Amino acid sequence: MNTTTDLERLRFNMIEQQIRPWDVLDFEILELLNNIRREDYVPAAHRGLAFFDMEIPLGEGPGQVMLSPKVEARMLQDLHVQKNESVLEIGTGSGFMAAMLAARAAQVLSLEIDPQLAAAAEKNLRTNGVGNVEVRAADGSKPLPSGPTFDVIVLSGSVARVPQNLLGSLKIGGRLAAIVGDEPMMRAHFITRVSEGQWDTLQPWDTVAPRLLNFPEPSRFNF
Repeated sequence: MNTTTDLERLRFNMIEQQIRPWDVLDFEILELLNNIRREDYVPAAHRGLAFFDMEIPLGEGPGQVMLSPKVEARMLQDLHVQKNESVLEIGTGSGFMAAMLAARAAQVLSLEIDPQLAAAAEKNLRTNGVGNVEVRAADGSKPLPSGPTFDVIVLSGSVARVPQNLLGSLKIGGRLAAIVGDEPMMRAHFITRVSEGQWDTLQPWDTVAPRLLNFPEPSRFNF
């Protein structure tokens, strides 16, 4: 059987059986998922899993995974990224989410705490002709330069609480997406900076995702 035919069938099934049922119905998002080759961003050892409804391991460290296709697609849809916007992603992983964001935005800065993953993601993006992403080996939990810098901030992993320091890096009208909470249930948060001191928050769906490293955790002590 032709390998290309196999891949296209698996891609079609991923979109129709995993992503559409998760209320990802935006035609442009579905077209991106059809055109951006997810398998090119998956480590060779796991390439056969590229289209499965699962997190794919990227390295040896905790949380070093590609998020499942439906979670990435739903986050992208619900952020409504525009062509003139700048994006910050925290947790580059393989670079696949950065590639999808780049197709929607003007510029993407993606931070990856693991230097080896950052280098691999940069290579993946370059090989696939994505020119408007800067991958930086950096700890996304550390403070950013002060002031409104980004239209969109995406956390490609979970946190216990919404990082307040990142909210100050949003422009007016900017949106932050994060998966927030603790297992066994977390909620996607979409926070819009309406004005200097006003924020709107939506929590439209539940999921579970590995932790991003070094973001604060609540105390677990019992008294």
